[in-house]
Amino acid sequence: MSFLELAKKRFSVRKFKPDPVKDEDLQYILEAGRIAPSANNAQPWQFIVIRGDAKNEEVNNLYHREWFNDAPVVIVVVADHSKSWHRSDGKDHADIDAAIAADHMTIAATEKGLGTCWVCNFDIKLTKAYFDLPEHLEIMAFLPLGYPELEVDINRHSIKRKALSEIVIYK
Repeated sequence: MSFLELAKKRFSVRKFKPDPVKDEDLQYILEAGRIAPSANNAQPWQFIVIRGDAKNEEVNNLYHREWFNDAPVVIVVVADHSKSWHRSDGKDHADIDAAIAADHMTIAATEKGLGTCWVCNFDIKLTKAYFDLPEHLEIMAFLPLGYPELEVDINRHSIKRKALSEIVIYK
């Protein structure tokens, strides 16, 4: 399958089958995040994997959506501001780098027949308290992970995305 076919197949899954995620598939997805590019090769990320008994009611309460509770795994993408590269104007690239790693993982999950959904609207206060991370570590996103209940129309982008002519400028 070409990259574009794979990218078109990826969608935000909000209904998961109860089947557990295979260990080898989870490791493959985490490896995709590990090898992601980062500014100055700083690799300012950590991935917290929550599954099994660790995926409890307290974790489910960090993001109040019923479908979130049904995901057999949640990968928490954390940016490490103490290790990230800063541009000459001071721009910290930790969030960008963590997003690239997360995107690599979503595409790898799709390749393995798994589904994900970017979750950034979690309860910040509860989440910081639950994970008790030092100040330089910022939780960027949750990636619930599991086998999707539904298929998606891979041709949906022709009507749900802007045309190239609207977003590309040639000079």
